[in-house]
Amino acid sequence: MISAVIFDVGGVLLRTEDGAPRRALEDRLGLAHGQAEQLVFNSDKGRAAQLGQISAAELWAWVGDYFGLDEAGLGRFQQEFFGGDRLNRPLLELVHALHGRYQTAIISNFMDNLTEVITDRFPIAPAFDLIVGSAYEGVMKPDAEIFNRTLARLGVPPAQAVFVDDFLHNIAGARAAGLQTIHYTPTTNVAAELAKLGVTP
Repeated sequence: MISAVIFDVGGVLLRTEDGAPRRALEDRLGLAHGQAEQLVFNSDKGRAAQLGQISAAELWAWVGDYFGLDEAGLGRFQQEFFGGDRLNRPLLELVHALHGRYQTAIISNFMDNLTEVITDRFPIAPAFDLIVGSAYEGVMKPDAEIFNRTLARLGVPPAQAVFVDDFLHNIAGARAAGLQTIHYTPTTNVAAELAKLGVTP
């Protein structure tokens, strides 16, 4: 019986639904499409920020230096980079419906500003009983340790938790840790998938 439902943030609860601002940024800087995301999230510095080895502020300072941007230029970069991000409102409504009947939690590979982002910019934090961010933990999905810590704090065994993520390697990591999983895509009916596991709002 499932007692906890755990969600990823980026690509699941918070999605880049409009790619135009980021593509415009890349065109303006002479980058290939996808290169800005690669630099911010998947470069050595990006991974260091997600592991908490450097702060979000330090990462953005590095991005500014990389492109030779002043403070205003870096602010414009960030505005365009995140300009297409939107809350996944239908999924968030489901989270609210689950919250209270089940424990709800977040596991996110995120910089050390995760709490700020989901409290101030996108105020979704109250819908969750537990928020686990990789920068705070010093470990990233798909490492089993981040799942194990989350389960321990929730006080549930792996088989009683289901994890929703958009990346298959994170899904594989959760399964290896013993969790039930749902691979999220824009066409996934999460409520229907949860119902197959006996989870009902």
